[in-house]
Amino acid sequence: MRRAAALVALALAASPAVARDARLPLSIGKHAFQVEVAATPAERARGLMARTRLPAHGGMLFVFDTPGRHCFWMRNTPLPLSIAFIDAAGRIVALADMAPRDDALHCPPTDVRYALEIAQGGFAARGIAPGARVDGLPR
Repeated sequence: MRRAAALVALALAASPAVARDARLPLSIGKHAFQVEVAATPAERARGLMARTRLPAHGGMLFVFDTPGRHCFWMRNTPLPLSIAFIDAAGRIVALADMAPRDDALHCPPTDVRYALEIAQGGFAARGIAPGARVDGLPR
């Protein structure tokens, strides 16, 4: 019985629903964020679909195994979002605003290892621009 309970607890700890509750602290200059991490293909594909709100300092960090020109769209995502494309060195190379439920592709101009989505206008309101460094990124 104890072994079965331990296996269930282990399975729950590894489930995406539990993993989504964890937050990673990031900072861009003086601005702090607590973001969810999407590091597996399934997590990246799901992204923020079907979400109706984000915390003021929240968002989602997409982590890719290798740098590339990773593109994003907003299918099934009802929130207007802004995205920062971040290179392997942790520098923002481009920003874009993305409209809800839109299939238009948003692609970085160069290879990136990360992308950070937050509520639309959040980067502009904080004065965050390309060239800014993002601290706290997983390696």
